[in-house]
Amino acid sequence: MSSTDDVYLTDPRAASPLCRRLPSLCYYTRLAGIVYGASRKAKQGRLSDDAWVVASWRVVEALERVGVRLAIEGVEHLRNNPGPWVMVGNHMSTLETFVLPALVLPHSPLTFVVKRSLVEYPIFRHVMISRKPILVDRVNPRDDFKVVIEEGQARLASGMSVVVFPQTTRTPRFDPEEFNSIGVKLAKRAGVPVLPVALKTDAWGNGRLIKDCGRIDPEKTVHMAFGAPLEVSGNGQATQDAVVSFIQDKLRQWGG
Repeated sequence: MSSTDDVYLTDPRAASPLCRRLPSLCYYTRLAGIVYGASRKAKQGRLSDDAWVVASWRVVEALERVGVRLAIEGVEHLRNNPGPWVMVGNHMSTLETFVLPALVLPHSPLTFVVKRSLVEYPIFRHVMISRKPILVDRVNPRDDFKVVIEEGQARLASGMSVVVFPQTTRTPRFDPEEFNSIGVKLAKRAGVPVLPVALKTDAWGNGRLIKDCGRIDPEKTVHMAFGAPLEVSGNGQATQDAVVSFIQDKLRQWGG
C-alpha cells in the first residue's frame, strides 16, 4: 500500500494464483479469522477503539491480498475537523461497515446506525454490541426516526460521531429519491456538522443466500471519498442537497 496524509492507494500487486482463481474463498476464510478474534475480545470486554482499528485494517489487508484495490481520498477532512460529526453516505455493500473504522477512529470515536438483525448474527454480534450502535428495525419509520434522533443525540453529546446510511437498503445504484434526510436532521438537532462520504464498494457484492457474503470481485476498485464538514442551517435542505451532489459527483468520476 501507499499513502499520503490525504490519500490512500493500494499498490498494484499480483494476488497468489489460488486467490486469483478463488478470491471470495480466500477472502472470507481470512475474514472469518478476523471476526472471530475481534468477537473474542468483545466478549471479554477488551475490544478497545485501538483493537477495532487493528481489526479493520486487517480487513483492508485481506481485501488487498486477493487483488482488490482501494483508493481513498479526503482524509484531511477527518484530520482537520475534530468530531463529533454525523457522517452521511450512500450504502453499497458490507465493506464500508468493516473498513470505515480503520479510517475514522484515529480521528473520532464512532458508532453506526444499523438494523437490529446485525446484533443477532452469531459471533459478529458481540463486536457490534460492544460498539454501542443505534438499532433500527426498518418496520416503522416513525419509530426508527425517534430512536435515531434520541440515541444519536446522546452519542454525539458524549463525543462519539455517528455514521448514517439513509438508504432503505444496500444497493450499487444511488437513487437520491431513496436517500432520506435523517442524518441531516440528527446533525441539526445535535448542533454538529454533517460530514459527507461517497462510497463505491461493489467489489464486495451482495449475496443471494446471505446478503452480507456476496462475491468478491478484484476487477472493481473500492473508492471512498470524505467531503468537507457542512453546517446545517434553516430546514437543512441545502445541506441535504450538498451531500447528494457530493455523492453523485464522485460516483460519476468513478464510473458508478
